[in-house]
Amino acid sequence: MTRKIICFGVREYERPTFDELGKKYNYDLIYRPQYITNDNRQDAYGYETIMIRGNCFLNRESITDLKEHGLKTVLTRTAGFNHLDVAACKELGINAAYAPGYSPNSVAELTLTLAMTLLRNVAYATNRTHEGNFVVTNQMFSREVRSCTVGILGCGKIGRTSGKLFKGLGSRVIGYDPYPTDEGRAILEYLPLDEFIAQSDIICCHLPYIKGVNEDFIGRDFISKMKDHSILINAARGECLDFQAAIDAVESGKIDGLGLDVVKNEKDLFFKDHSHETLADPIHAKLISLYPKVLITPHVGSATNLALRDMIEFSLKNMDEIAATGTCKFTLIK
Repeated sequence: MTRKIICFGVREYERPTFDELGKKYNYDLIYRPQYITNDNRQDAYGYETIMIRGNCFLNRESITDLKEHGLKTVLTRTAGFNHLDVAACKELGINAAYAPGYSPNSVAELTLTLAMTLLRNVAYATNRTHEGNFVVTNQMFSREVRSCTVGILGCGKIGRTSGKLFKGLGSRVIGYDPYPTDEGRAILEYLPLDEFIAQSDIICCHLPYIKGVNEDFIGRDFISKMKDHSILINAARGECLDFQAAIDAVESGKIDGLGLDVVKNEKDLFFKDHSHETLADPIHAKLISLYPKVLITPHVGSATNLALRDMIEFSLKNMDEIAATGTCKFTLIK
């Protein structure tokens, strides 16, 4: 028996993988390029199962309404789930499951790429040569990454993979995490937070976002303790960084570069073409104006062939288990 799942936020390049895995697991996958939100939830009316991604936001009102129109299961193809009101799902008897992890190399490789681009001033140099200027300037002089200490902030699977990549290039790798692990110790040296900040030439944020716990974890006090001319990369969650503090640090010369795959209020900025309009959020506008010292990618850390396959396959396996037993290993409803 083929079962239907409506999948939101499916990009054109993702469809072949969805097609392949839908056939493998015997699902009829219905694609929608738009993100399901509280404003367009009616697009899911009549479907028992929906698959969403990180920029699909569903609150209690929407989940209640969707249940009245047939919803029984929500699959999020993400490791994080702050975009979904899990408490509402539990109270209303809606199954909800997440993808516990996908290729950690996807985000780790982007982290490394952003760090190296800033360290070697690649965007600055190629922007000048694109304009026909081939003069070598003082800003093109750089450190080698093997002479740098790289700090991994949040040493889960993705953080540890970033650590391995930098270590492979010869860097000293240190880490901070409130919950050190033996897996982490095999890759990096854990340090208390203040020592970690003070010794890092490059800091890579891989913190999970926990609402009410670590908003603006990288704030003014944190940044004031960073080395002068250091580099900060955030490929985790925008909520973990005080963006005004980071902007001030770039403008003052305290830090040499800021690499971002995430921002706050992403739904207002990412996945839309703003090239012919003025941005409504002054923080977003300021970040863009600071190029090439600030590099922004539109949350594409997981946009790789292997990560995509992992996310879809985890979700379909979750659905198989829910169909067979009423729950699954990676349920959010506990």
